[in-house]
Amino acid sequence: MITAKDLSKISTIIADNRKIAVLIDGDNAEAKLIDLILNEAAKFGQVTIKRIYADFTTPQMHVWKDQLNKYAIRPMQKFAYTKGKYSTDSALLIDAMDIMHSKLVDGFCIVSSD
Repeated sequence: MITAKDLSKISTIIADNRKIAVLIDGDNAEAKLIDLILNEAAKFGQVTIKRIYADFTTPQMHVWKDQLNKYAIRPMQKFAYTKGKYSTDSALLIDAMDIMHSKLVDGFCIVSSD
């Protein structure tokens, strides 16, 4: 008979073998929460891809600069040539589709508030 403890061990083994991509919409995510976000994503597998999409030339993005190096997050620069055109959202989604089709990961953690 399989116990709850056995199921817990099995789910841990499965999660350890999964690869997770964390894709962050930097325009809509808080830098101070990155530790919690990455820890939560790690519950579902090994985080192998970490990217943030934003226009890093804007003053509000300076809070992310220390976090990028600390957590090895790859910045994906998206200049805001026009207002309200959702270029960061589009870039994030296109990359997610590319990653999915290349079969580099088993799951995604998409961080956004819109």
